[in-house]
Amino acid sequence: MYYGEPEGTGFEALDPSFNRLLTGHGRVERLWTGARWAEGPAWFGGGRYLIFSDIPNNRMMRFDECSGHMAVFRQPSNNSNGNTNDGQGRLVTCEHLGRRVTRTEHDGSITILADRYNGMRLNSPNDVVVKSDGSIWFTDPTYGIMFDYEGKKSESEIGACNVYRIDGTTGDVRVVADDFVKPNGLAFSPDESILYIADTGISHDPKGPKHIRAFKVNADGKSLGASKVFADCTAGLFDGFRVDKDGRIWTSAGDGVHCYTPGGDLIGKIKIPELVANVCFGGPVRNRLFICGCTSLYSAYLSING
Repeated sequence: MYYGEPEGTGFEALDPSFNRLLTGHGRVERLWTGARWAEGPAWFGGGRYLIFSDIPNNRMMRFDECSGHMAVFRQPSNNSNGNTNDGQGRLVTCEHLGRRVTRTEHDGSITILADRYNGMRLNSPNDVVVKSDGSIWFTDPTYGIMFDYEGKKSESEIGACNVYRIDGTTGDVRVVADDFVKPNGLAFSPDESILYIADTGISHDPKGPKHIRAFKVNADGKSLGASKVFADCTAGLFDGFRVDKDGRIWTSAGDGVHCYTPGGDLIGKIKIPELVANVCFGGPVRNRLFICGCTSLYSAYLSING
């Protein structure tokens, strides 16, 4: 299933160094369309397939890279949002409607990893990343409980939008950051010394933040130290993002995908003709960037690896 290179796509180099990250003849491809709000792509190399969420349609989709076939992976999905995989290749999912983080076991059964903090229900877990020590880090804004569209309208029991860490051994849930308006996408640097976290507070407050913050990971590997604003979004807002092997950040934005150096310089864009929610590196050598637009799944081959 291949929809070609749609009008309005392409690469925009803001610095000559961006051109070295491209293949030269590669193009942006639209692989599929038909979502209401595509989000949370996760690549599974063993099967060469991509899982992503279609939040309002309450389903998860599965794209087979070998055949190009798209199919429903799970429906209903509890309005799933962010997805990733752990060190054992299991799917880890944030659910708006379930207000929880779950893991899909190899036999298809579902394990609840976190649904409460200090006895109170979580808001609506949004995005998630697994650290090399097996711990699970996730953001918990209120997007899934604000309306009956991506979840169920409800009151926040916690009264805050935090970032949490689940211990991979004990399952203990702890707050690692509590000074966000709407914490959203997150990813570690290649050496896991930095945790990048987006704040999309501007989505419902014109004066809210629209940036990515960079947190120093403390020596214990379990807590966060000082932070700084890594980059402010120049088009719309940042949502989900990934880091390549050299530490560059490839992040969603209002006009496509923005590429930043580890120092925070915007060097190029992948132009997409709709809002982009999230991205994910995939393919056998992880040189294919999968891009979740509002309604469609796109991809672009690059000369670097995720």
